[in-house]
Amino acid sequence: MKSSIRIDHACAADAPVVAEMVGELLNEIMRATGNQAFHFNLEETTARLRTFLEQEKYHVLVARDATAGTEVGFLTLCESFALYAEGAYGTIPELYVRPLQRSRQVGLQLIQAARAFGRTRQWKRLEVTTPQLPQFDRTLAFYEREGFSVAGGRKLKMAL
Repeated sequence: MKSSIRIDHACAADAPVVAEMVGELLNEIMRATGNQAFHFNLEETTARLRTFLEQEKYHVLVARDATAGTEVGFLTLCESFALYAEGAYGTIPELYVRPLQRSRQVGLQLIQAARAFGRTRQWKRLEVTTPQLPQFDRTLAFYEREGFSVAGGRKLKMAL
């Protein structure tokens, strides 16, 4: 019997498993780029995520294998505002599907759930950033298949 995927809105109790998957995502990015770009601490990430969820600053969709009851991926959302975007819009800071689950359309289901959530918030659009590196060509192709289009520019950051 083929197992099905269920998408749930995370609560504070989900913070440990989501934080664990954040670590997996960051490690995968660092292996792909050969750059130690992140300093991940599981306990700190779990506490930070729990606070974000409790304050409703961050929205997390968790993909679960409904048969096995295990978490197989997640997508995070933040609300942003901009004049160019004509008001409120959603940003996807993280989307991760565990490697063995990537052929099950888990990412597609997470994107569909993010769209539905955004509509309930009356967002005008969703935005996501992916590195402009060959290692992330498949990621870019996935987002383009799901209806995202390249808007130009590069994501830049500055430590404060």
